[in-house]
Amino acid sequence: MTDQTPTKLRLGGMALRNGLLVHGPTHWAAAIRTRDGRIEVASGRKPDLGADATRFLPGLRGVTRLAEALAVVPMVKRALPEAQLPMQDARTIAAMAGAAAAGQAIRMAGPRTVARELGVGAVSMLPALFALRGGDLASYHGVEHKAIAGYEQDEDAAATRKEHERCGSNLVAPMLASAAVGNVAIRRTGLRGPVAEGAVALGSVAIAVEVFSWSERHPEWRLARLLRRPGHEIQRTVGTREPTPEQLEVGRAALDEILRVETADRA
Repeated sequence: MTDQTPTKLRLGGMALRNGLLVHGPTHWAAAIRTRDGRIEVASGRKPDLGADATRFLPGLRGVTRLAEALAVVPMVKRALPEAQLPMQDARTIAAMAGAAAAGQAIRMAGPRTVARELGVGAVSMLPALFALRGGDLASYHGVEHKAIAGYEQDEDAAATRKEHERCGSNLVAPMLASAAVGNVAIRRTGLRGPVAEGAVALGSVAIAVEVFSWSERHPEWRLARLLRRPGHEIQRTVGTREPTPEQLEVGRAALDEILRVETADRA
C-alpha cells in the first residue's frame, strides 16, 4: 500500500474481532460494533518509543515501529473495553498452546536444520490462521484494507479490493526464513537460551521490515513481486473476507476518527 499523493497520510491498521484499529503518523483511532449494535469510537496519541528517531536506521526502525504498534493495543482496550483483540478467544489461545508444544516436539525430533526451523515457524502460524477462520476477524481484516485503500485512492471503500500491498502478511515469508537461518546459526555457534532466541526473533522482524520496505519501493521489479506473492496469497485465500455493509460502516467510523485527530494535530 503506497501513498497516492503527497497530501495523503500514511495509514496502517489492525483488524479486531469486532472492529478496526487504524494507525496514523502520530495518533491511533479505533471503532467497534458493540454487543447491542452501536458503533463506539475512541482515539489517542501514539506513544513515542523511538520510531521517528530511528526512521533512517535500517533494522532498528522495524523493531521500534512494531513496539509502538503493540504499545497502542492496551490503550485501545482501556478506551474501548468491548474491543475484542485478534487472539482474544479461548479456542485460539488453546491453539497457541498446542502450536508451542508441536513446535517444541519438532525441534526435539532431531538436529536443528533450516528445514526443521521452517517447520517450527509454519506451525507457529497456525493459531493466527485458526483465528482468521472463525468469527468476523477476516472480514474486519478486509475492512482494514478496503477502508485505507478507499482513502488512498479517493474511492468508495466498498469498491476496492480486500487485498492490500502493504499488509503485514507480506512480512511472514521473510520473517520465517530469517528466523530459521538465525536459529540454526546461533546453535552452531554454541549460543542457547531465551536471550539468544529473543535476539533472533527481533533480528528476523528487522530483516522482514527491510525486505518489505524494499519491495514497496521497487514494485516494478520481478523480485519485489515474488517477495510479495506469499503475503498476497495468504490474504486472498484465508486472511481476508469481503465485509458486510455494516462492517464497512465501522471501518468508515475508524477512518473518519483518525483523519479528524490527525488533522486537528496539524491545525
